[in-house]
Amino acid sequence: MNDLNRSGAVAGEPVDTTSAPPSAFLEVRDLKVHFPTDDGLVKSVDGLSFSLEKGQTLGIVGESGSGKSVTSLGIMGLHTVGQYSKRRARISGEIWLDGQELLTAPPDKVRKLRGREMSMIFQDPLSALHPYYSIGKQIVEAYRVHHNVDKKTARKRAIELLDRVGIPQPDKRVDSYPHEFSGGMRQRAMIAMALVNNPELLIADEPTTALDVTVQAQILDLIRDLQKEFGSAVIIITHDLGVVAELADKIVVMYGGRCVERGPAEQVFTHPQHPYTWGLLGSMPRIDRDQTDRLNPVKGSPPSLINIPSGCAFHPRCPYADLPKGNVTRTVRPELELVDGSAESHFSACHLSAEQRERLWTEEIAPKL
Repeated sequence: MNDLNRSGAVAGEPVDTTSAPPSAFLEVRDLKVHFPTDDGLVKSVDGLSFSLEKGQTLGIVGESGSGKSVTSLGIMGLHTVGQYSKRRARISGEIWLDGQELLTAPPDKVRKLRGREMSMIFQDPLSALHPYYSIGKQIVEAYRVHHNVDKKTARKRAIELLDRVGIPQPDKRVDSYPHEFSGGMRQRAMIAMALVNNPELLIADEPTTALDVTVQAQILDLIRDLQKEFGSAVIIITHDLGVVAELADKIVVMYGGRCVERGPAEQVFTHPQHPYTWGLLGSMPRIDRDQTDRLNPVKGSPPSLINIPSGCAFHPRCPYADLPKGNVTRTVRPELELVDGSAESHFSACHLSAEQRERLWTEEIAPKL
């Protein structure tokens, strides 16, 4: 099998770079990230598209294994470095950031953008932060890589950011090591490091995982406040719909490496169009109404990304898979289509007709949420 280069083209063949730059600040076009393994080709992301403007927040939601984190690493250009380079990721599509195409850009150029124009808050700060170096040294290094300043100036900047994210006594804690911080403080330190260069794009991968509920709320408030201050575009990656309900302007729902629903957050929450989104909403606890019944989880397990079911990948778990005529849900993969009557780019990939979705949502789904 031929190897693919970073742009997804077969090695030795010319790369088509004639696509026109988009008008959006960030635009992902038909992104595919596949990993060859001994067991087969893992299609972690298989044709994902979305756009995002400065000052907006995009929430990418889905169960573990749906391709959320792989998408974020693809945007950051991290599939070609470290442990990911050994897996020989095959990446195709286009990623445009402020008029620059990243997948075909030289690695050195992407490296210069990473940390300054775009930055990432990783899911587990304890493993993302280096245990041998103090928090301050790591922030100082992240700052000096992109700015020609001395250590004293960079240290002052590190203390300023630690104070901004709510670390007590930042002038003293700047010399602490990651293991000396609590989980919430480590996450704040990671946010400080991500924001030290005032990036225009901030990606937060499960920023509240394993944190206390009160700390989760503080972290989300912090991200929202910092976004207002810096005017950044923010991508929140999570399996928790409560998180995106708090922050997101747009939502992308992923399943089996593909987008099954995409649209404005308000529409996705108030009038979702895909059975998987219905399942996610049904499994989310509510505090704004009396909960007399148990939560209704999505039955079954997410599909293997090596052997994704034919047709609609969700059909083995979908309670409405037999409603469309024929065997279409098991044989034909649905494409994203504009929801009838939507004037705000609300898309869904489902074989159910608009009338069937409306009836099911109105009569069966919404009353139970």
